[in-house]
Amino acid sequence: MATKVALVTGASSGIGEATALKLRKAGYTVYGAARRVQRMQHLTKQGIQLLAMDVTDDTSMRDGVEKIIADTGRLDVLVNNAGYGSYGAVEDVPLQEAREQFEVNVFGAARLTQLVLPHMRAQRSGTIVNITSMGGRIYTSLGAWYHATKFALEALSDCLRMEVKPFGIDVVVIEPGGVRSEWGGIAAQKVRTVSGTGPYAPQGNAVADSLSSEANERRLSSPDLIAKTIVKSVRARRPKTRYAVGFGAKPMIFLHNTLPNRAFDAFMRRATGVPANYEPANN
Repeated sequence: MATKVALVTGASSGIGEATALKLRKAGYTVYGAARRVQRMQHLTKQGIQLLAMDVTDDTSMRDGVEKIIADTGRLDVLVNNAGYGSYGAVEDVPLQEAREQFEVNVFGAARLTQLVLPHMRAQRSGTIVNITSMGGRIYTSLGAWYHATKFALEALSDCLRMEVKPFGIDVVVIEPGGVRSEWGGIAAQKVRTVSGTGPYAPQGNAVADSLSSEANERRLSSPDLIAKTIVKSVRARRPKTRYAVGFGAKPMIFLHNTLPNRAFDAFMRRATGVPANYEPANN
């Protein structure tokens, strides 16, 4: 039996790096892709092939997939992990920033999926793993654009799953909770920049403090935990359609599905330290 081949995006750190390593340990030929190849050099010692890939650049994605097929003749697993979080009030976030977040988190994953599907269909097998978030099932104050991308990727995954089933291809959604990575710091910095002053400042600073607090950092799950679940899903004969894993994921999704919307709003305000009542500035 031919060695199975996996492509993991966002492999320079966090979940992507951990997933590339665990898939390699499980016996896969692994291609790790990211914009910053220099940050992945250590992965070559583990036998992982590196690809310079920007999921907002069609040429780099096309070249990457073509190289994998030229090298191995197959592609069995795509892990769409590349993404980032940008927080800020809807009124404050420039639409260009919102579009960029959709380009990375949604359209990049969709385009790479388009590029690998002809090869998976020809094999009549394959697994596409889309990394969304518990944020694809719940919501937080000032996270509108980030949550919008994750909700969109969830819906795209559901439709795609039905489309490709006749070709023997599985689509799996991974919904991580809080994970120890650069994500929280980047999101905190962005929300302070965009909504740390002005009418939404009380919310913006509370959310930023919550994202970057030491207490929150101590509760976060290791990227390895998420990676183990990803490997489990791609090796399963009949994988689940969704895996909620990591700090807070299952209980938060349960609360969202159980509580009335306004009760969940109040819960999220308390959880992030956002004041329930304050005198908004008019500037």
